[in-house]
Amino acid sequence: MIDGEETITVEAKREFTELDLVTHDVEKFFRLMLKKNGYVLEQLHSPLIVQTTPVHEELKAIAKGCVTRFHCQHYFGFAANQWKLFAKEDPPRVKPLLYVYRVLLTGIHLMRTGEIEANLEVLNSEAKLEFIPEILERKRSGPEKGTLSAAELDFHAARYGELVTVLEDAAAKSTLPELPQAADALNDLLMRIRLSPPIVTRLPQFGNS
Repeated sequence: MIDGEETITVEAKREFTELDLVTHDVEKFFRLMLKKNGYVLEQLHSPLIVQTTPVHEELKAIAKGCVTRFHCQHYFGFAANQWKLFAKEDPPRVKPLLYVYRVLLTGIHLMRTGEIEANLEVLNSEAKLEFIPEILERKRSGPEKGTLSAAELDFHAARYGELVTVLEDAAAKSTLPELPQAADALNDLLMRIRLSPPIVTRLPQFGNS
């Protein structure tokens, strides 16, 4: 363990630009990867990349050995929390509803394949939920079409329950291991990172100085 902060958070707003940045020390990030934490795995596999290195690619390969069948608990809890937040809105909006579906479908896909996929359109090419394209279009059309009626809320409440059942079934049938298999590989990579010369980079300037 090195001295210093393990996590640094930066929040800033200048004119029409917002920055919400969370960075972890590499050792802490590795520890999170060995827990039932789908969030860090999604961060690692995000297609939105500012800068990458060969270590990033190596880490993504190692991450496959971090996935367990108990990652389903992360997605159960995450989806339940997002649904509560969505259902409390008046009127309910399609944007958080789409997030609920994304979370559930990501969990189902992970239990079935062991792979992280967080793009809802890609996920729905497998799930084939006929209503997803329509509510995606409503979100893109702007706030005037971005809310739901009471009848629509009842419809999606039923779909939410169905997908929770699908996730439960996918977890029960999953062939993923019960424990992560990548602890030794992560430890080896951590040692190599700690012993290598530091990489000094500068983040792009945010807003006007």
